[in-house]
Amino acid sequence: QVQLVESGGGLVQPGGSLRLSCAASGFTFSSYAMRWYRQVPGKERELVAGITAISGRPNYADSVKGRFTISRDNAKNTVYLQMNSLKPEDTAVYYCNADRPFYHYWGQGTQVTVSS
Repeated sequence: QVQLVESGGGLVQPGGSLRLSCAASGFTFSSYAMRWYRQVPGKERELVAGITAISGRPNYADSVKGRFTISRDNAKNTVYLQMNSLKPEDTAVYYCNADRPFYHYWGQGTQVTVSS
């Protein structure tokens, strides 16, 4: 059974940091590109960061470049999102996504709230 389980969300003050984790099971993790998306009510889901399957090359949305870092540990079947210098506009539900041709999996999401 395919599972993506996000963790690490919570409430943080502006300027603070959080580290999200996404633990994968039920598929060959190392063969999948991994991505983090976020969504706020009433808006479309937005791609935040991605990391390729083989080379582990990262890419980021302009809104998070220089503040967020995506990484993966294929031995632990886990992808991470280190979020620094958080802003109120980063508040959203963050979703983990696994992607390869014809196969796409989603986690249940974890809430991140940036507020003083």
